[in-house]
Amino acid sequence: MKVKYELLKEDTKTNARRGLLHTNYGTYETPMFMPVGTQATVKTLSKEEIKELGSGVILSNTYHLWLRPGEDIINKAGGLHKFMNYDGPILTDCGGFQVFSLVKNKAKDITEEGVHFKSHIDGSNLFLTPEKSIQIQNKLDSDIAMSFDECIPYPASYEYAKKSTERTLRWAKRGKAVFNNERQSLFGIVQGGEYEDLRHLSAIETVKIGFDGYAIGGTSVGEDKETMYKMIDYAIEKLPKDKPRYLMGVGDPVDIIEGVIRGVDMFDCVLPTRIARHGNAFTRFGKINIKNAKYKEDFTPLEENCDCYTCKSYTKAYIRHLIVANESLGQRLLSIHNIRFLIRLTEDLRVAIDENNILEYKEKFMKDYLHENNK
Repeated sequence: MKVKYELLKEDTKTNARRGLLHTNYGTYETPMFMPVGTQATVKTLSKEEIKELGSGVILSNTYHLWLRPGEDIINKAGGLHKFMNYDGPILTDCGGFQVFSLVKNKAKDITEEGVHFKSHIDGSNLFLTPEKSIQIQNKLDSDIAMSFDECIPYPASYEYAKKSTERTLRWAKRGKAVFNNERQSLFGIVQGGEYEDLRHLSAIETVKIGFDGYAIGGTSVGEDKETMYKMIDYAIEKLPKDKPRYLMGVGDPVDIIEGVIRGVDMFDCVLPTRIARHGNAFTRFGKINIKNAKYKEDFTPLEENCDCYTCKSYTKAYIRHLIVANESLGQRLLSIHNIRFLIRLTEDLRVAIDENNILEYKEKFMKDYLHENNK
């Protein structure tokens, strides 16, 4: 079945909205944060732990799974759900972001046909086309597949962004033409860089092609916050209300709030598990580094009133000990807390939308999270 978006409530003062995402594996509330399982695993966590955090959709990555173990092996296993034993909806990223980060010569290696690049594993020459990306995703049998696009770097000249945006539109048509998995949905990706007219062009023309949902790509790639939020605004203006809107690769708590206020439904990012591996934790009063000496004798949870397993079971002092001793359990416990923090944030935002006080919620959150005394 194709995913369906059901709009339940629109905020009266902003573009924020609450809805339902109907999938092959149940119905999930939006706005939502989607944990990232790049290589068919959310790093260090089991399926049961992910479910306990309140996750719905999780992500895996086409490029990484193409290289290992290969889409054919996953297909023989019965698809990605059976291979990784996850009985919830899965979205597969097209691989574009990873591929373009590996390109050495953009002018030479990015062609109309596809992209030439070298494997990050063994340095072998690889070539990925829009058709190949879709064919891999069809075999992975995820619930949501993503159209192949170029993630435009920042900064980029208008001429480069225009050429890239127009090519991404042609790639979107080519990918859709070979898409052939009836159980799967296909999302288009809006590009356009920082330029309003190109974002409008990309959104309008991508919608004309016709997809089951729409993603906003090319943000959080080095631009300042004001520019990022304008990129989102430009795209949202031209996207339909009856389809899900997905902001790719964004996981900073403040950015999630700003995205929701602008009308975004879905977010993903590796940030919560990445910062966990370095000993960092999200809290309502700012991000903390648990390796700080002041937590050596702190026998309180990472965050008071947090309902995650980590906060209900362990103290800062113990987690600090694990991280300093390089014990993997420390990274697991911080990952559990960080993912739950972002999922709980979207749960709170849904309540704020229902109560028409999302701007008040934002003001209170920012005051606590960004206060200088929390640094």
